[in-house]
Amino acid sequence: MAKVEIVESLFRQIEAKFKSKAHDIIDLLYAVEENPHKGKVLGSVGGILIKELKYENFRFYFITDGFKLKCLGEKELIDLLLRFVRMSDKKQQQQTIGEIKHILRIIGASGFF
Repeated sequence: MAKVEIVESLFRQIEAKFKSKAHDIIDLLYAVEENPHKGKVLGSVGGILIKELKYENFRFYFITDGFKLKCLGEKELIDLLLRFVRMSDKKQQQQTIGEIKHILRIIGASGFF
């Protein structure tokens, strides 16, 4: 089972935007622990995969180590970290993906705190 981490700024954004549904969305994000292969792969920067999960008209983006996800088996995925970093609607999708790639190129995965 992988470990899911939600960046604090995203957590606050989810609570502010969805209010009563926030708990359901957080549960959806933590469900990725059980199946780390869930979500659509959007790209890769330096071995770090960018993936998305959809909830209604919103997308939730997370990053993970692409090598571990691809090569390791179910039991070895214990130390895999899935970090949810951003959220967008359909209109802002490309802009948000571009921002994530830019941060990964310049700062790396540590740029999302």
